[in-house]
Amino acid sequence: MTEPTPAITYASAGVDTEAGDRAVELMKDAVRATHGPQVLGGVGGFAGLYDASALTGYRRPLLASSTDGVGTKVAIAQALDLHDTIGFDLVGMVVDDIVVVGAEPLMMTDYIACGSVVPERIADIVRGIAAACQVAGTALVGGETAEHPGLLGPAEYDVAGAATGVVEADDLLGPERVRAGDVLVALGSSGLHSNGYSLVRRVIEVAGWQLDRQVDELGRTLGEELLEPTRVYAADCLALARDEAPQVHAFTHVTGGGLAANLARVLPAGLVADVRRDSWVVPPVFDLVRRLGSVPWADLQNTLNLGVGMVAVVAPDGVAATLAACAERGLPAWELGTVRPAAAVPEHEAPVVTGTKGVQGGAVRLLGQYRTG
Repeated sequence: MTEPTPAITYASAGVDTEAGDRAVELMKDAVRATHGPQVLGGVGGFAGLYDASALTGYRRPLLASSTDGVGTKVAIAQALDLHDTIGFDLVGMVVDDIVVVGAEPLMMTDYIACGSVVPERIADIVRGIAAACQVAGTALVGGETAEHPGLLGPAEYDVAGAATGVVEADDLLGPERVRAGDVLVALGSSGLHSNGYSLVRRVIEVAGWQLDRQVDELGRTLGEELLEPTRVYAADCLALARDEAPQVHAFTHVTGGGLAANLARVLPAGLVADVRRDSWVVPPVFDLVRRLGSVPWADLQNTLNLGVGMVAVVAPDGVAATLAACAERGLPAWELGTVRPAAAVPEHEAPVVTGTKGVQGGAVRLLGQYRTG
């Protein structure tokens, strides 16, 4: 006689809905901490509710939106079993794209796909997202955790997020405001941020280095350095944009593609930005990756931020105020270069970077040699 087929349940298929509920209980206080009076309904609704009545005070409110993930940096968090900082990487990648146009990021949602819901791990991830949202001044109004057994391993996960912001049309920042003579002010990164980890992970794999290796030039273990959270610039950039003294015309967020490619996206056609490579010392982690993997400088600068996480394009008479404001906020900043007419660029100078990400705008020249410690 044929044995009866055992009953198949959702749990036996690998999905534990009760674990998801426990994760929500662990994270909900951190999420609520990001809520101001504009957030309605609390945690657990089908949709996050945000009171937009404040927008009636705008003459012409423009909504700005962005979505992104963290990339393969999550593999470092998983290998170290440390999950409470990856949220800063997610929030930074999303909200700091919004502030580039001068928009205030109002609200954010997140999405976590995992092989198995471990409530404590999911809660750690979301606590990190919530903490970063507080730094950015953004409400975390909703999210989703999806269990994908058979698609992801039990310890594997990926994260993504989306945010919405608003800017008054008259205050919109971007290429239309940039003029010849403007000065580039670099805002220092906290390290690798969240781009280029496929390159970095391949370098350390080929070198045979372990994440627990103590690296003297870094002053900590390799894993600690690689997991350093992304600096969240939103509040700093908004403060600069709203202050009339710095006279900020544009920002660029230095993410995938490196400094030159991202800067070219916020310059108008007919202008070129001269970036001085010797205006800062490249932080040790970038030079370590270069030396360890014999990575060409050209590839390195087209992949990693090399210590510059954001750039402000500022009117010449606003530079001193910009640098002073950054110093007051504890944000490393320095003069990176200048903007000039493309017609004034001698043909023998370094080649330009232009036409990136589908944007046919201005151009960028990287001049001089990088300095390393």
